[in-house]
Amino acid sequence: MLDLETLNINKSESVLTGLLQKINQDHLPRLLVSSQGDAVIISKQEWENIQETLYLQSVSGLVASIKEAEENDDWVTEAEFMGALH
Repeated sequence: MLDLETLNINKSESVLTGLLQKINQDHLPRLLVSSQGDAVIISKQEWENIQETLYLQSVSGLVASIKEAEENDDWVTEAEFMGALH
């Protein structure tokens, strides 16, 4: 598991702007701790990347299809792919 920088929630409230800038620059999650419970904060971009990965992994047969194409060297170029969309 990834080593997270841990911040006390009371401390992070006073430096929230700096914390958000740091998270968006280095793309590393931070662990916020409080007596009410802990939370992990990540950048919006990281969240969107996770959501996209989860969606793609949920598409039935997609991962197997990609692996099969890789094994068979059965690929199309980006230009061919984009051309097929139009």
